Amino acid sequence: MNQKNFSVKKFIKKTAFMPILMVFVFSVLLASPQHQIEDVIEKLDQLYRSESSYALVEMEITTPHWKRTLKMKIWSQGMKKTFIRILEPKKERGVATLRIGNEMWNYLPKTNKVVKIPPSMMMSSWMGSDFTNDDLVKEYTFLEDYLFEFTEVENPKENLLYIKCIPKPERPIVWGHILTAVREKDYLPVWQKYFDEKGKLMRVMNFKDIKEFDNRTIPSVMELIPQTKEGHKTVLRYIEARFDIGIDESIFTLRNLRRGM
Repeated sequence: MNQKNFSVKKFIKKTAFMPILMVFVFSVLLASPQHQIEDVIEKLDQLYRSESSYALVEMEITTPHWKRTLKMKIWSQGMKKTFIRILEPKKERGVATLRIGNEMWNYLPKTNKVVKIPPSMMMSSWMGSDFTNDDLVKEYTFLEDYLFEFTEVENPKENLLYIKCIPKPERPIVWGHILTAVREKDYLPVWQKYFDEKGKLMRVMNFKDIKEFDNRTIPSVMELIPQTKEGHKTVLRYIEARFDIGIDESIFTLRNLRRGM
């Protein structure tokens, strides 16, 4: 066999292998981002929660006419149970919120009444803040209730990943989509932008002041700024937080809700 024929056969063998190699490489490239984005989404869902969690937080509510601060305790169990009890100020001490699955109740100590919150009220303001009932109790999760993909933004910053989350068609979620920026190195959120179904920006959530609580690193401050109400802002600050702790099941009951302080 002469050198020319040998080179041709060698070339054919190489080029015949190339489509297989390209298919393999392309498959890896497709699989890796999808795996990564699911990791990011799961981290976002579980960031302030876990199998169980407890937190002491302050909520500072600012409007053009008044400003006030609430101090409260929050217990959670997975993504399905949440209990919130207000400690301060004195006039709202004992007000509590309980959520189990898709059901939610508020307890008002002044009237000693438990009020069940209908699904239609989940997007209503919680205690006059810019957070909604759904924000506080996390009725919906990105992983289960949204479709998500990496996306591009104007003036992107280095070392940030950008994700667009669109509610699944069957989910009764008011947002058209949510745009999230996370740090590439640890998936911690930097900001979230909420858009209505027409693509109008409705509110911005900024995540600040990264700290470690109970061996978990989280942004200790969440700053929520509505874009349709000038001069309004709500800031949630974590003072204490513990994760994967033993929590008495009796906390997540109507009896405990009525118990007060």
